Amino acid sequence: MEDNQTPAPPAVFDVREITFRYRQVTALDHLSLAVSPGKRIALLGANGSGKSTLLRVLDGLAFPEKGEVVFFGEPLGEARLQNFEFACKFRRRVGLVFQNPDVQLFCPTVMDEVAFGPLQLQWPRERVQESVDKMLEVMKISHIKDRSPHHLSTGEKKRVALASVLVVDPEVLLLDEPTAALDPSSASQMIDFLVGLRGEGKTVVTATHDLDIVEDIADECFVFQAGQVAAQGTPNEILSRQSLLEQTHLLHAHRHIHGNNVTHSHPHLHSHKH
Repeated sequence: MEDNQTPAPPAVFDVREITFRYRQVTALDHLSLAVSPGKRIALLGANGSGKSTLLRVLDGLAFPEKGEVVFFGEPLGEARLQNFEFACKFRRRVGLVFQNPDVQLFCPTVMDEVAFGPLQLQWPRERVQESVDKMLEVMKISHIKDRSPHHLSTGEKKRVALASVLVVDPEVLLLDEPTAALDPSSASQMIDFLVGLRGEGKTVVTATHDLDIVEDIADECFVFQAGQVAAQGTPNEILSRQSLLEQTHLLHAHRHIHGNNVTHSHPHLHSHKH
């Protein structure tokens, strides 16, 4: 009897035993993981555990000294990205939003910022204008389109940075600490946006310290420690493992002095906002 099952699609990213160092500091240590199409992935871990470095590698901004990254079945290396045609297609399909929006914003106005990507991809002028106007409306930043990005609040800057990536409608979205340094209102707007990505078919990889939002924004988690994957599972599975969260510095004991002067300790999840 013939097996008529459709073969599984290739992974968006297949990370194979990669090692990356900043001078003498090892950021990624023989790291392996795979990201399936359409999945929402959360990368969890303390500062310095390798999450941001991995996002840069997945975006082709940094390259491992050992191992390889495969993108939809094709090796993603420095030489490959020097090919103009491949680089254009890759940049069209994959977008990274940095933790610090000031790193990402450089144009004189918000509108110029959002239009930059489409113009680089040589879209027709009419398509650029239509796409930019729509994205400004979606991200609720139309009213600041003529302002300089550097004179905006942190929340506004993050929305502009996100809009500048989303305007080209990438298949893969890489987000580095999207709620970090935001006031509660701006953080809530960002979380609502991330939750809204469910069902859109995009692959979303989010590095975050904010454990409170993981169940809303992710289908699967990878917990990082010292540049390696310490654990993998659903948000519920990971958040229920108290010893793992303590070991990876995602959960700490808080001590409280009660009315009878008795000190009591209990575990407490930290969002690590900074």
